[in-house]
Amino acid sequence: MAEAVEMAGFTPTILKIVQPAAADAPAVEQYMVRIGLWSFGQRAKADKVVKELKEQGVRAKTDYLGDDGAETTGPWDMRVLMVDPRTFRGSYRTSVGKSVAKRETTGSMSKLNGAIAGVNGGFFNIHTAKALQGDPVGVSVVGGRLLSEAVPGRSGLVITEGRKARITELETVVTAVSTDGTKTAVNGINRAAGPEELVLYTEEFGSRTAADGGIEAVIDSQGMIVKLRQAGGIVARGTSILHGTGLMAVWLQEHAASTGMKVDTKVIDLRTRRAIPLTPTTYVMGGGVGLVRNGRVRVTAAADGHASINMMLRRHPRTMVGIDRSGGLILATVDGRNPGVSVGASMVEGARLMRWLGAKQAINFDGGGSSVMVVGHKAVNRPSDGAERTVGDGLFITP
Repeated sequence: MAEAVEMAGFTPTILKIVQPAAADAPAVEQYMVRIGLWSFGQRAKADKVVKELKEQGVRAKTDYLGDDGAETTGPWDMRVLMVDPRTFRGSYRTSVGKSVAKRETTGSMSKLNGAIAGVNGGFFNIHTAKALQGDPVGVSVVGGRLLSEAVPGRSGLVITEGRKARITELETVVTAVSTDGTKTAVNGINRAAGPEELVLYTEEFGSRTAADGGIEAVIDSQGMIVKLRQAGGIVARGTSILHGTGLMAVWLQEHAASTGMKVDTKVIDLRTRRAIPLTPTTYVMGGGVGLVRNGRVRVTAAADGHASINMMLRRHPRTMVGIDRSGGLILATVDGRNPGVSVGASMVEGARLMRWLGAKQAINFDGGGSSVMVVGHKAVNRPSDGAERTVGDGLFITP
């Protein structure tokens, strides 16, 4: 790359960069080629160089040094909200808004839940059909109902009995059991089905199922199969749908005709190896990366799918949730992508911040343009997109 830059008529500098070690991934050395250095007010000059490089076939971009993960003195602009469990008499809950499939702003979900305050939740699936992008990437339980399956082993926030919160690693086990005694695994919940998959759609789905040539069993609230149909239709209130493709469509035809079907759902706490009781006061949200465990910085980047330069080293707007020694909740947002105002935080910086704030356990939620804290249903930070982004879910404090 440096040779290509020289051939284009520019002087390169080769810089070694180190992706920090995580609890489950080693440090990684990489190299970056840089050309020139301008003040932020001279960005147009940098952009002109990038254009000239691209015209000569050299991949390039303009980068802001505050984002690159090297040591900095900031500035930082953040919002922190703490809940004292000794005096607070409200509760915590997660929400997917009006439906699983559709995205909404955190402020809209806050209003829907009558919340005092809240933050955006975990990552959502931007790599699916636009109408389904509200689907959380990872586990979601709202009021005891499992609405999205876990990515096995990834970190999540568990809320029980209204305001008891903990962070742990989770997996889900979902099984379809027909009245003829046959069992099979359900591969997903409220998401697009892949080849040879069985997917459960609940009444919270909020979109039509795909007309992909599969077979669907419509199940009523008593577990009785109302009918078998070709795939592609609504999920009526009070019903659920088992949607099969390929061999799983054949399985439905063989075992779901004129019989009942029970869908057994379990959320397993991998630290205790026990199932979490799915009661009306149970809420679970999948996060991005575990940050703090037992009062120590412990970034589980590999297990949580984010062991990369972009996520571990570079600074972004960030949303984090922690639990202190007394069981109190700590919500924090760090604004970023706003030179001269706030540079954001790397994953390691976010973990150190949460530990400094007193978190015994902490987790990272979705960041970037999704990062927002709302109080009275309105953003109190400065989202990097300039306005609230629509997201998949949120975490809320209710009176």
